[in-house]
Amino acid sequence: MNEEILQNIAAIQERINNACKENGRNRNEVKLLLATKTVPTDRIKIALQAGQTLIAENKVQELKEKYEVLKVIPHTNHFIGHLQTNKIKDLLKYDVSCIQSLDRLNLAEKLHRRLLFENKTIEVLIQVNTSFEESKFGTSPDNAIELVKQVAQLETLKIKGLMTIGLFSAETEKVRKCFRLLKDIQQQIIALEIPNVEMQELSMGMSNDLETAIAEGATIIRVGTAIFGKRIYPDSYYWNEGIK
Repeated sequence: MNEEILQNIAAIQERINNACKENGRNRNEVKLLLATKTVPTDRIKIALQAGQTLIAENKVQELKEKYEVLKVIPHTNHFIGHLQTNKIKDLLKYDVSCIQSLDRLNLAEKLHRRLLFENKTIEVLIQVNTSFEESKFGTSPDNAIELVKQVAQLETLKIKGLMTIGLFSAETEKVRKCFRLLKDIQQQIIALEIPNVEMQELSMGMSNDLETAIAEGATIIRVGTAIFGKRIYPDSYYWNEGIK
């Protein structure tokens, strides 16, 4: 079991290395994030003890359940799931350093109020629905710049970049379009020089399309099943698809 996880990590790292070489990217610019939804803590610990440092959950409940066991091993925690406003208070208890899935103003405002109350700040990525699928969360590409401007006025939220899930498709060029659109929005935002906004992170790409994502400028690749093995539920269970 240990060996399998370590081999899987090595295989993904090799693919990232090769994609960086092929596209003239600096390998240090691309981080591997381990998506740990439904993965038991003993398996996550194997990855952390092997030197992985960045993990992320989709559900606040899972963050809570795993927190005590994992906190003894130094690592960074991101949140990549659809965040409901009634879970904000809970989320902030578990050392999450970045919420990658900020996609609407009312969530940003409620998060801001809670952070003010707790005298904290948090890093965020703005999630953009680049595939234009109704089942996917994320602000629309047309609204992304406006949302960034609005969130930038909330001083507890430190905008570090953008995130997208992209299209689940075997057709590389369709997937590439999603990633290219996110990169294009990033460049437009950089040109506007909005105060309190950094655009260094592009979180896009998973195990099936990481090469394409790196070619289009990804700085965070999110990988789960290709490292930890198949899950017992479909993707829709984790992404809360269709639940707004």
